[in-house]
Amino acid sequence: MTPAKRDALTIAIAGLGTVGGGVVRLLEQQASLIEARTGRAITIKAISARDRARDRGVDLSHYDWWDNPVAMAQEAKVDVVVELIGGSDGPAFETTQAALKAGKHVVTANKAMLAVHGAELAPLAEKAGLALSFEAAVAGGIPIIKALKEGLAANRITRVAGILNGTCNYILTTMRETGRAFDDVLGEAQRLGYAEADPSTDIDGIDAAHKLAILASVAFGTAPDFAHVHIAGIRGVAPLDIAYADELGYRIKLIGLAEMTERGLVQRVQPCMVPMSSPIAHVEGVFNAVIAQGDAVGQSFYQGRGAGAGPTASAVIADLMDIARGQIVPCFGVPHDQLASVAAAPIESHRGAYFIRLMVRDQPGVIADIAAALRDEAVSLESMLQRGRDPHEAVPVVLTTHTADEASMMRAVHRIEAVEAVVEPPHLIRIIQDI
Repeated sequence: MTPAKRDALTIAIAGLGTVGGGVVRLLEQQASLIEARTGRAITIKAISARDRARDRGVDLSHYDWWDNPVAMAQEAKVDVVVELIGGSDGPAFETTQAALKAGKHVVTANKAMLAVHGAELAPLAEKAGLALSFEAAVAGGIPIIKALKEGLAANRITRVAGILNGTCNYILTTMRETGRAFDDVLGEAQRLGYAEADPSTDIDGIDAAHKLAILASVAFGTAPDFAHVHIAGIRGVAPLDIAYADELGYRIKLIGLAEMTERGLVQRVQPCMVPMSSPIAHVEGVFNAVIAQGDAVGQSFYQGRGAGAGPTASAVIADLMDIARGQIVPCFGVPHDQLASVAAAPIESHRGAYFIRLMVRDQPGVIADIAAALRDEAVSLESMLQRGRDPHEAVPVVLTTHTADEASMMRAVHRIEAVEAVVEPPHLIRIIQDI
């Protein structure tokens, strides 16, 4: 049954970059569909951005322009402020605070702000009966926040994991397909617009860590805890690692994983080897994917475009449509005063299997020294690969281990690095078998 028609939901948009322009276009293109599905039109009344003269490919002349987004959030006569400025602090945070204090709902795509300040903003929204919605902040067009808050609400979630950064996934996919080096593929990604001029937030794992902190909060009913996400990026992944992974039956992906364990909440973003049998191993290019494990539903898998004007705007507007329908739920799935206080599990307590690539001089006794370092730290060797022999050049030696303690593995790696014939620091990648 078509919902009864009501007054329009009025909005102000702060930030008119790729996503902001996409929101304007999609609201205009889908106006009749949105109204039919919500019973209300969603109408833009005000906009704010740094550069009024910039051509954004949409006609903005019939909207009220504000140079100051904070003033717009405080004073514009609208129901919702859509924050698309970005950044954990500064104008984005100030605009969001101002909107909530002025009694306006907020929809945001800002993962950095929520990961760092979500625990501060959630009570501000909930005490006023306002929405603070952020579907667009994690995995672009994949409705994973709604899935965790609503579709899987009857489940105790034990793990969420996935590919949360399209830039890194594009780089790793292209390296595997072409055999080219990291720096070369990164440059291509920048030329194509998949990577920023300063790509460090993406390739060093920070963007994925922001998203993981939010996912973990919604999945486990805790406040976002970005400070305790263990983060490693993909700069050190070489074509040789990717080739050996393929030979061993794995793909290398930057994986964000959060899991509730007896030791506390594990949150880590790291390059990992995942088995070819896993659906996540076959998520390629700029696509994102998330796996959620629930006690009733088991494993569920979500895949789609993780960024871009269309997918992210789609997620923003989905949040606006919920507000238009009057569907307002606590920011992180449960009221802020019921969020659980959970200890952060140290990375040293992790147990898993490992891939280690060494570059060694081919001389008698070197393999025995490496094996002794592993043996003395109670790390069991599963396999060893060595290609070629050349007494004058360093050659690669690849090891995989059975399940071991992270602390023991790190001590073994430190000892291996001290072996005279090992000519560069060991390169270690964690293996996830059960994903």
